[in-house]
Amino acid sequence: MSRSPLRPFVWSAALWLPACFTLWALSSSLLVFLVVSAMNWLLPALFPYAVTAVEQHGVVFEVVTTLQTETLADGRVGVLVLTGTPLIYAWCLALYAGLVMATPLERRQWLKQLAIGLAILSLVVLWGACFNVLKQLTFDAGPLGAAVIERAGLKPDLIALGYQFGYLILPPVAPIVLWIGQNQAFLRYLVGWAGEPEAAVESQSRNEQAASASSSVTDQDSA
Repeated sequence: MSRSPLRPFVWSAALWLPACFTLWALSSSLLVFLVVSAMNWLLPALFPYAVTAVEQHGVVFEVVTTLQTETLADGRVGVLVLTGTPLIYAWCLALYAGLVMATPLERRQWLKQLAIGLAILSLVVLWGACFNVLKQLTFDAGPLGAAVIERAGLKPDLIALGYQFGYLILPPVAPIVLWIGQNQAFLRYLVGWAGEPEAAVESQSRNEQAASASSSVTDQDSA
C-alpha cells in the first residue's frame, strides 16, 4: 500500500511553522524597520501638511504630525502622535514561509517562491500599517484628524473598509492563496488527483539512481 503524501507534509509543516514563527519573532525589529522606512517615505508624501516623520521605537512606530493638541504651561505646544505596530499584520510572512518550506520542492523553487511571496506579503503588511494610521486619523484623532482626511479627499467609509480588509482578511488569506497558486501540482498530488509533482518525481528518481549505483558497487566488491 502506497504511503499517504499528507502525513509527511503535516509532519514537515509541524516542524517548519514553529521554526519560521521563531525566526519571525527574533527578526521583528528588522521587519518593523523596513515597514517604517517605507511609511516614512509614503505618509509624508500623501500628507505633507500633516505628517512630518515616522519613527521606530522597538516594534512600535510613531507617526509625528503637525496637528497641535494643546499648549502647555511652559509655552510648549503638544502635537498629535499616532502609534501602532506592523507585527499584527506581519505574521503572514511566517505563515507563508512555513508552508513553502514544508512543501517538497527543489532548492531553487524554494528560493523563488519565498522571494516572490515575501515581497508581495510585505505590501500586505504595509497596507495594514498605513490603513491603521488612516483609521486613527479618521476616527480617533477628533476634528483635527478628520480635517486632514477631508483635505486629502478620502472617504471615511473607504478607510474603514481598507482597515478591516488589511486587518481581518489579508493577513490570514493572502499567504494561503499565494502558496496554493504556486503549488497546484503538489496539491493535486496531495489530494490524489494526479501523480507525484515533478519536483518530487525528480528527487525520487535521483534517490533510486543513487541506491542502484550503491548496490552495483557492493555487488562488484562481493564478486
